[in-house]
Amino acid sequence: MKRTCAAVAAMVVLVGTATSGVAAASTDHRPTTATLQRDADALLALGAPGALAELVTPQGSVKVRSGFGDVAAGTPVPWHARFRIASYTKTFVSATLLQLVGEGRLSLDDTVERWLPGLVTGNGNDGSKITVRQVLQQTTGLHEYLAELPFLFTREGFEQNRYLTLTPEEAVGLAMKGAPTFEPGTDWEYSNTNYVLAGMIIAKVTGNTWQQEVRSRIIRPLGLRDTFAPDTSRSIPGPHAIGYERFSAEGPDIDATELNPSWAGAAGAIISTTEDANRFLRALMSGGVLRPAQLAAMRDTVPATRFEGGWPGVRYGLGLMFVPNSCGGSWAHGGDIHGFKTRNGVTSDGSRSVVVSINTDSMVPKPGVPAPTKDVAIDLVEHALCGTR
Repeated sequence: MKRTCAAVAAMVVLVGTATSGVAAASTDHRPTTATLQRDADALLALGAPGALAELVTPQGSVKVRSGFGDVAAGTPVPWHARFRIASYTKTFVSATLLQLVGEGRLSLDDTVERWLPGLVTGNGNDGSKITVRQVLQQTTGLHEYLAELPFLFTREGFEQNRYLTLTPEEAVGLAMKGAPTFEPGTDWEYSNTNYVLAGMIIAKVTGNTWQQEVRSRIIRPLGLRDTFAPDTSRSIPGPHAIGYERFSAEGPDIDATELNPSWAGAAGAIISTTEDANRFLRALMSGGVLRPAQLAAMRDTVPATRFEGGWPGVRYGLGLMFVPNSCGGSWAHGGDIHGFKTRNGVTSDGSRSVVVSINTDSMVPKPGVPAPTKDVAIDLVEHALCGTR
């Protein structure tokens, strides 16, 4: 976000300390568990206060944690911590909109202007030239509305405005201050503006907010009991780590756990857990969320060249990324928001998935540790999904 249905077996704590631990559903995962723990521990050197990762396979699940959920208290990330999933929200929103497409209530080839007349206009922006497909695939060229919210990127600005309410209409209005960076459909560039529009289209088609539709279509049917789609509620309910934010490499970390998620909206407001986040990924890929035609559309990708620094060879579908790896590639959508970084991956058949939550999105490597050349969790996801020991 910023600057950018499989049941999980019961967990039994095997090892636990303030800085690391393992919970697993069976002993069949010991080699993989060791690797997952090693990879979670490695995130600490890269600047993570704490990390919580869960891998789900046909044989069961394993969860590890490392570092601290509360640095001052020296306590670990709670095993069932809830966290802001940031832009992983987009996958939920895209799946919801694609369900509506499957029901014939709109088409991916409909224009934004048809559903939101007069909204996308000015400075070269034209909603009549932008399709719903392009909105979901990030090929609209629309200006990033977050660029018009400079308070998000400074400590003083954030602390003064962290509880500010921003409506979807206001967010799109901010985006219209900028000209499009390319003609719709001719290139790819990540813009949160697209998913604000997706949320508004859901509301226009159904008469309900995107949050209500995500709850009724995904959260409740899949039994995601610890997943929430808030509007302006500022807190994370239930067990959670402190979300730390550092606004410069030299600056102090602040507690950014509480904020008004309305500025993230349909682009990044959802709260979840590793259990629920995995369950959604696996259900989605195994056909438990979308009809075959809409799942195929979701997985129809274009090159996402501006993301290749983090994920070499990455491609973007409709609210879903395809990331090449050593075992055929994975589907994913991570996210960053003040205090939290989410990374994930799932195999194409939905049989194996992994989710990792880090309680900061502003990682600064420890002294003497080189900055990563790719995304901080790319190795963890690769090892988890490919069974690398």
